[in-house]
Amino acid sequence: MLKALYDYASRHDLIPPPGYVEKTVKAYVSLSTYDTDFAEIEMGGEKNVLCPDIGSLSNGKDKCNVLAEKRSVIFGDTSSAKSRFFWDAMRETAEYEPVIRACLNIMEKPELIEKINQKLDSHKIKVGDRIAFKVDGKAILNSDNIQNWWQEFRKQFLQSKEEVDSICMITGQPINPVATTSKITGLRSVGGHSSGDALICFDKAAFCSYGLKKAENAPVSEESFAAVKAALDSLLKEAPILSGMKFVHWYDCEIGHREDPVYQCGDFDFFKDENDDEEEEETTELEKQQKEFAAVKNADRLIQSVESGEQTAALNSNYYILLLSGVGGRIMIRRYERGKYADLQKNLQMWYQDLELINASGKASISACKLKARLIRLLKYKMSDAKKFERLKDELTGVAPSILMAILTGGRLPDTVAERALRYIRSQMLASSESGNFAGQGKNTKQKSSSSSDKRRVQIPDGRACQWLKVWLIRKKRAEGEEAFLMNAYNLEHPSPAYHCGGLMAVYAYIQQKAIEGVNAGVIQRYYASASRTPAMVLSRLARLANHHLAKLKKTKYFEDRLAELYCALGDKIPVTLNLEEQSYFALGYYQKWAELHTSKANNEMGLFSEDDEEMEQILEIEDETEMELAEDKEE
Repeated sequence: MLKALYDYASRHDLIPPPGYVEKTVKAYVSLSTYDTDFAEIEMGGEKNVLCPDIGSLSNGKDKCNVLAEKRSVIFGDTSSAKSRFFWDAMRETAEYEPVIRACLNIMEKPELIEKINQKLDSHKIKVGDRIAFKVDGKAILNSDNIQNWWQEFRKQFLQSKEEVDSICMITGQPINPVATTSKITGLRSVGGHSSGDALICFDKAAFCSYGLKKAENAPVSEESFAAVKAALDSLLKEAPILSGMKFVHWYDCEIGHREDPVYQCGDFDFFKDENDDEEEEETTELEKQQKEFAAVKNADRLIQSVESGEQTAALNSNYYILLLSGVGGRIMIRRYERGKYADLQKNLQMWYQDLELINASGKASISACKLKARLIRLLKYKMSDAKKFERLKDELTGVAPSILMAILTGGRLPDTVAERALRYIRSQMLASSESGNFAGQGKNTKQKSSSSSDKRRVQIPDGRACQWLKVWLIRKKRAEGEEAFLMNAYNLEHPSPAYHCGGLMAVYAYIQQKAIEGVNAGVIQRYYASASRTPAMVLSRLARLANHHLAKLKKTKYFEDRLAELYCALGDKIPVTLNLEEQSYFALGYYQKWAELHTSKANNEMGLFSEDDEEMEQILEIEDETEMELAEDKEE
């Protein structure tokens, strides 16, 4: 991992000179060599600048960074050891760079210091903000003379050894390892400290070995770790947050024309002959940079397609993924993964195929949605929840890394995914049908239904919760060398009795719905939870109830045919109890059979199609689109 980060920094020219770190300068005190009383304030830009960093060399509270430091150190109300250290270093710097004398002139004029502080206050520069100097319009940080001085000045704090006794774990070169490493910034939003967090830290005796101290237990040179820090600092800036973790990813090389989606576009003919190797060898440096830029953009799209559903071109480069968070001033590496982009695309394609499931209207597949919107189906179900996205961090921190890696590597989902999805479905199905809310949706959902349609809507499980069950079952069986026999729609040839028990439950619920309109607590509210665990006990009771309901209908052949084919598929034995896998099959069987029963085609076959059914079908068709819009709006 460290070597991959080091290579990333080298490839993108991120490695800073020894003793330098990129920092934010809030403001500059602008001075002049021609007018000793001139002092103005210029605000710093958003872009970080390279600043001298004493870091772990300070060895106490009497030293500070030079040239760029906090306002309280440079222009504090009282003299301190850090302040004296700063200005002593500035005096020494003046011997290398004459323009520094304009800065030293400030210390001889208390009235000028007061004027500068007033101007800093007017620009709302706080005492903890970092400031630096400009002389004659040029930042002293950019002076080559000062950079040379800093390299000599910092040597007095280096604890060098006569003999090289370690091998750098990043570069493999003989080194004198640093005692402590610089902190990584960018994790504050996921538990990190505002001043940064340690990646290599051995502050407890239990973590040390062979009599080594601190970071010597994982020896790295100052230069190599500076590259790792620069790479992580850069990557963390744009890294998205997923369930309380930063999702960091990068890649290692450019791609060829045939892997670039731009060259595969049908509107252009950019393909060269497969045997034309000379043209590839003569690629200029600019073309290489352009290719790598294309690789970056397409790799981003490939990673992000987990949420968006986009399809992207296969990439031959390697990918690297880190899931990071901050804990107690240290970096917690939740997961590290690497592999080929070609394999990654294949795994993502497998993910989309495994997710394929009919929507509630029974007409099309459930539409794609962002991963966050999908993850809320693993939270505890609430009828109205305005903070569901905030709950992701608290409830899914432990399971989210495993889910993400299963998606990207094509592996199994943890069993807790099925447990959580089933719990969500049961809670949803038991929710009051009088609420008027669609399952899985909030108060602001587009509502076009009558009261009777609202009551019926709660009787079908959330489709995306069922998708979790489908993927979990398929990958579990695939890992065991078996087949899950799960398709997009209901499969009468499925070998699982639990699956067909779910189908029977859906038919019995639909019979009641057609026989008794507007029932408040129907078959689903009364029996779904128990039927999904002990079907033998419940289905016999539902069969007796169905006989009474069928007696109220004029046309019953369609229902009788559906029950007959399901009992034939079920076999001669109804399961007494269901385990986690069988409960998942039950939920999917119920969902797919319910979606099949509620299509206009099915209603027309039994001669029971009504305006309410047509309105209900239109509502179900917009369900996925509305869900996605709500998720995106909430996230924004």
